[in-house]
Amino acid sequence: MTNSTQRRFSLTLTERMFPRSAAMIGAALLLSGCSLFSHKDGPAAIPKAADAETLYNYGIDALHSGRYQLASGEFELLQQNYPYSGFTGNAELMEGYSYYLQGEYALSVQQLERYLQLHPTSPDAAYAFYLRALCYYEQIADVQRDQQGTVEALNALEEVVTRFPQTSYARDAQLKIDLCRDHLAGKEMLVGRWYQQQHNYEAAMTRYQRVVQDFQTTNHTAEALERLVEVYLALGLKDQAQQTASVLGYNYPDSTWYHDAYADMRDAGLLSNDMKTPVASKQKTDAQRGFFSRAWHSVF
Repeated sequence: MTNSTQRRFSLTLTERMFPRSAAMIGAALLLSGCSLFSHKDGPAAIPKAADAETLYNYGIDALHSGRYQLASGEFELLQQNYPYSGFTGNAELMEGYSYYLQGEYALSVQQLERYLQLHPTSPDAAYAFYLRALCYYEQIADVQRDQQGTVEALNALEEVVTRFPQTSYARDAQLKIDLCRDHLAGKEMLVGRWYQQQHNYEAAMTRYQRVVQDFQTTNHTAEALERLVEVYLALGLKDQAQQTASVLGYNYPDSTWYHDAYADMRDAGLLSNDMKTPVASKQKTDAQRGFFSRAWHSVF
């Protein structure tokens, strides 16, 4: 899901959670006058005597018109002036949403966590947890960089699935969990390939084994198995190479990675009876070997 799609999705949820009648909107506009729309990003010209409902409607209007900084300021003003209003809880949540739309993810997480502490049993808690997870997800870095952000996103998304398994938030979170796991596996493969190029085979083996053990449902598993065959052969571990090649052939018999592993085992004179002959001989170029890394980079 793209950023713009996520934001439209979130705004639709906002409208559903906090419906407003035409009369309420009209009253808000009458009280605000033309001055509300005279500043694109600056402070709102709100009368000091505006009540909580009016302030809340100003914030919603600002969200709909794309003035997210203005919206967050109005929701914050409502909380300061009317801490016990019936609109205050919604304003706390919508302030977090406004920060998210501004790309102020740290502020959004802080505000959403505050909301969840104050309203742990709120019917909108699922939305707050999901939005908090999105804040982490939006900050996932390229596989070339540190992946602590990906781990935080994964944990936050899993919390959504665990707490609210039957919701639409959980279904979307699960899709993003799969992408996070693929991203983490891609990082392990990147580091493993580097170690292998440096002939540090033990370190490379550790990385590839982690992909096979911890990320076996990702699209990196076949390559990890083939790389393990290469590493085992380089270390003279013939039995491990045979076992790994057999596992690769059983699970991914038509993959180019199995073709490579089969060729390596044949050249080493280590073909075993349980290694099936590939359907067709395929050779993979270096550019093709980097396909998965490029694909995962494009996802984020």
